[in-house]
Amino acid sequence: MSLLHPTYFPNVAHFVAMLTTTDLVFEVCDNYQKQTYRNRTSIYGANGKLDLNIPVIYSQKNRQIFKDVKIFNEENWQSQHLKSLESAYRTSPFYEFYIDDLMPLFTSEFDTVMAFNFKCLELIFECLQLPFEYTVTKTFDIKAIETIDARPLANSRKEILQNFTPYAQVFDDKHGFLNNLSILDLLFNEGPNTELYLKSQTLNL
Repeated sequence: MSLLHPTYFPNVAHFVAMLTTTDLVFEVCDNYQKQTYRNRTSIYGANGKLDLNIPVIYSQKNRQIFKDVKIFNEENWQSQHLKSLESAYRTSPFYEFYIDDLMPLFTSEFDTVMAFNFKCLELIFECLQLPFEYTVTKTFDIKAIETIDARPLANSRKEILQNFTPYAQVFDDKHGFLNNLSILDLLFNEGPNTELYLKSQTLNL
C-alpha cells in the first residue's frame, strides 16, 4: 500500500510508486502547501527544465485543505501550458499519438486543483491502458501506518533525488538527460514502453 498526493501531471517517481504498489491511496485531507508539485509539473523545454504552474486562489492567512483550493481561471494558463508542451514535444516520437486524448485537460474549465489533477491521472492511465483504481484518505495523519508514505515526493523544494535509467529525450543533445520530469516527458518519448520502464525502476523515498 502506498500513500501519495494527487499532483499535476505527476513526475516519474510518482508513477513508479503508483505502478509498483498493490493498493494506491491518495491523500485528500491535507492542508495546501505552496511551491509543491500539487500545482506544478516540470517538462524538458528547448532551454532545459521548464516548470508549468497552475495559478491558484490561495491566502496564507486562511489555510485551506488542498481539495478546496480553487484554480484562478482568469489567467489563460491552459492554452499557455498546451503551447509549452507543443513547443517541447511536437518532434517527440509519440506526441501526436497521445495529445488528442489529453486535450480535455486544456479545453475544459476545472474548479479545483485536485479535481483537475485527478482528471490528469485518469487520462494518463487511459493512455497507458491501465486501470485507475485507488482509494482516498478520510482523515489526515502525519505518520502513515502500515503504508509506504510517498507523500514527500510532492515536495519540490526538498526534492528526493532519483537515479532513474536514462531514456532518449528531445533536447538531450543540448542539456543531457534530465531525471524525474513529468510523466508526459516519458510518455511522449517512450510511448507504449512507458509501463515497462516505470516497473523496472527503483524508487528512493
